[in-house]
Amino acid sequence: QVQLVETGGGLVQPGGSLRLSCAASGRSFSSYVMGWFRQAPGKERDFVAGIRRSGGSTYYADSAKGRFTISRDNAKNTVYLQMNSLKPEDTAVYYCAARGGTYIATTPSEYDYWGQGTQVTVSS
Repeated sequence: QVQLVETGGGLVQPGGSLRLSCAASGRSFSSYVMGWFRQAPGKERDFVAGIRRSGGSTYYADSAKGRFTISRDNAKNTVYLQMNSLKPEDTAVYYCAARGGTYIATTPSEYDYWGQGTQVTVSS
């Protein structure tokens, strides 16, 4: 069992940056592939970025490439999402998720545990 808590959301102007954190409780954090998803009002939950267990491999949605960076610190049981050059269309609730296994999945149904989400609003 893993419990996930996201922090770091907020209101930021276009072009600004935010760093989201997701702290995991429970054992064996390093045995989980971690992902970040987002959901805007009236839309489906979309994959943003994922990172494998050791942190040595990452994968990004096209919308995140070149602007977002996912990382993890297994000693701190935490995964991060650094978001730069934010745009109004990045506005959404951002969720972190954990899955057993070895590969980075991009569909929500493949993840076993979810945080409660943190709101990111990009607006002037």
